[in-house]
Amino acid sequence: MNKQALFHQSDSTLAFPIDESTIKIRLKADKNDNFDYVYIKYGCKYDGDVGKHKKLMKITFSDTLYSYYEVTLKLKDVRLSYYFEIYENGQKYIFTEEGILDNFDMEYAFYHLFQFPYINKNDITKQIPWTKSAVFYQIFVDRFYSSQKENKTYINLKWGDLPSPHSFAGGDLNGIKDKLDYIKSLGINVIYLTPIFKSDSNHKYNISDYEIVDSQFGTNQDFEELVNEIHSRNMKIVLDAVFNHASNDILFFKDAQLNKDKSKYKDWFIFKDSEYKEYEKFAHVKGMAKWNTSCKEVQEYLIKIGTMWIKKYHIDGWRLDVSDEVSHDFWRSFRKAIKEVNPNVILIGENWHDAHSFLRGDQFDSIMNYYFTKCVVDLLISNNHDANEVSLRLQGLYLRNIDPISNMMLNLLDSHDTHRFINLVHGNKNKLLQALAMLIYFPGMPCIYYGTEIPLEGGYDPDSRRCFPWDRINENKEYVKHFKKILKLKKYKRFDNGLFKTYSLNNLLIMERTLGKTTYRLIINSDNPQEYNSHGVIIDTINYENNILNGDGYIIEVIKND
Repeated sequence: MNKQALFHQSDSTLAFPIDESTIKIRLKADKNDNFDYVYIKYGCKYDGDVGKHKKLMKITFSDTLYSYYEVTLKLKDVRLSYYFEIYENGQKYIFTEEGILDNFDMEYAFYHLFQFPYINKNDITKQIPWTKSAVFYQIFVDRFYSSQKENKTYINLKWGDLPSPHSFAGGDLNGIKDKLDYIKSLGINVIYLTPIFKSDSNHKYNISDYEIVDSQFGTNQDFEELVNEIHSRNMKIVLDAVFNHASNDILFFKDAQLNKDKSKYKDWFIFKDSEYKEYEKFAHVKGMAKWNTSCKEVQEYLIKIGTMWIKKYHIDGWRLDVSDEVSHDFWRSFRKAIKEVNPNVILIGENWHDAHSFLRGDQFDSIMNYYFTKCVVDLLISNNHDANEVSLRLQGLYLRNIDPISNMMLNLLDSHDTHRFINLVHGNKNKLLQALAMLIYFPGMPCIYYGTEIPLEGGYDPDSRRCFPWDRINENKEYVKHFKKILKLKKYKRFDNGLFKTYSLNNLLIMERTLGKTTYRLIINSDNPQEYNSHGVIIDTINYENNILNGDGYIIEVIKND
């Protein structure tokens, strides 16, 4: 036994409440250790015999280094104390906060047993109900659809020409409204818009007024009508909040630079000199001054903005730009204010890396899950990562956070900040379909970047922000048929509440969602042709014939378990 690898921590991703009387417990161990049995022994921390209850733990996940033994306890008394009993080669070991014990004396056990002292209702993180079946569609507003081109003198890009960083094509909110039935027909039920507020750029990430819709996109009344139309179709809308920085043209920043120490906004940004000429920025962009979110008045202002768009226009969520550079203190206050208005509004951080410190139930509900993107790229494109490694990394990714958070992660293949996936696979639509199938199978909320259904090409920014080619929507009918079949899977309960499992078989990646006696299995081949004998009813497949699955093929099958 690798004793150094054994690990458990209460009130963490290894021990968290599901509801007011249910808790999930995980024990981490070296994946090369083959234990005979692992038990949890538990009871009320005030009872003399804490170990009077005993339950077998089983391995549910393994990552590249560890296996995770798991159990769910339904408690009559939630004042929990517990320890682990491990059997290896007939030898019994006791594992507590002190580690592996040679001698276990129950009389003094209260000093070093694990405890979850109490399950408080407001400490339970729950999945927002509508997220279970959510399928997002991200729209870069200026490039989606223009409702009318008259009187749009700012347009300098002919629709369909390749964009530059300063191109304006004329997409607007009414254009999105005109295309809502098309979007819904794809299997989409959540629309996520890049920023829509007053700004002099095409992307609107440099905002000069957070309370009004930019005139290029329409009016606040246009937005209200768009929201109503979206909700009438039983869909949701999420907006992009830029609370890390603002445009230098915003009133508060101009006042601070003009009046310096006399300005009541002098602490709203992070100035570095007495002349108020040097200041913190987003990246190295001179026109995007960084908010001082440690300032109380800034917090109050931005919280007012966040709650106003929910109260007045009934939006369903915020995607939070550059969220990992904003203070934790602000996000805690922001979340409390938002959730008091509507607890089912989702908060999605733009964190590209492990964001556990933001995802403990007191700040974000979710992040843009770019590490999922990396796993897909490594399997289908890099060719130096096999199916077994990727399946283990996907399991490790799921375990980064507690289950309700992992089930709300915004999983994506591409966005306005990346190359389009179809370019990464050099136009191979079969590989894109493989990636989309992985996107739907992995727990969380899949996000489709506008045009993926064409599929629209694009390199890195600004090329990833091309105009939607409406003249091509009737092309690639075979691809579109498979695209819609894959997205339709999210309508099934197995993808809402079913157990998730992933593993490899002869270098095929297997992903499964199981509920009751039915399993929906995905088989992906990113390597040489492999033999695979189907075990169920095939509902969708590419490049599978005579029990041979080719290197850019997949199978989706339904299996009835005994």
